[in-house]
Amino acid sequence: MDRERVYGVDFSGARDAGRRIWLAEGRVGGGRLRVEGCYPAEELPGSGRDRDAALGALRRLIAGEPGAVFGLDFPFGLPLPLLEGTGSWEAFVRSFPADYPTADAFRESCRARHPDGELKRQTDLETKTPFAAYNLRLYRQTYYGICEVLYPLVREEAACVLPMQARRADRAWVLEICPASTLKREGLPAQGYKAKTELGQRTREAILAGIEGQGQVEVGSAGLRARIIEEEGGDALDSVIAAWATYRAIGAPEIDPVAGLRAYALEGYVYV
Repeated sequence: MDRERVYGVDFSGARDAGRRIWLAEGRVGGGRLRVEGCYPAEELPGSGRDRDAALGALRRLIAGEPGAVFGLDFPFGLPLPLLEGTGSWEAFVRSFPADYPTADAFRESCRARHPDGELKRQTDLETKTPFAAYNLRLYRQTYYGICEVLYPLVREEAACVLPMQARRADRAWVLEICPASTLKREGLPAQGYKAKTELGQRTREAILAGIEGQGQVEVGSAGLRARIIEEEGGDALDSVIAAWATYRAIGAPEIDPVAGLRAYALEGYVYV
């Protein structure tokens, strides 16, 4: 185990991203991840409710935690057919803001290059992620995640984005995760827990109990557990699931996948 601090980030590209992005932070010890905090991005230092302030605060957190690993739930790349002429994932990210000046331009460009339906990456097919990177329900998340989080971190060499970049001990590691895929793989409810109803809350409680019941994660206090369960949108719980997937990834024998390496190296890889 190379990292003691783990952050799970339930991401959003909405205008009020500071309210919608949630982070779960934990510490590794005793063979498990202890979740010590869970909060919206607007509570980060120097943050706010609007997207620019929240994403700036998130970038500073990642850059300022060189010994931590972060799991974020947005696509880090595009399918190979949409990457023609791209020599590397890093080149793709470095040119992304110039290639796509707006989120809508990004979606329309992807659709124009492949008009016969939406394409998924190899890792999306393998992990059964719900949507393509430029799907109507996801494209803003993809766009702002790459443009406003990954691009500045890569440009400033402030983090290592795995497995496309080599790991370094003096930088934070950033991984792509998908809470829905993690829940599906573990046989936990992947639907219904975002409902603002009593049944939705009971489902969130059952999911959290199922996660803790596997012995890999524990929530630090009753008050923190209540905050995670009572947050009606399910974003707080998603951040805990993200932290769980991230913890499992760094605890695996090999964090850099070998199978399908070429596709992963260009398209990105989802850790579940």
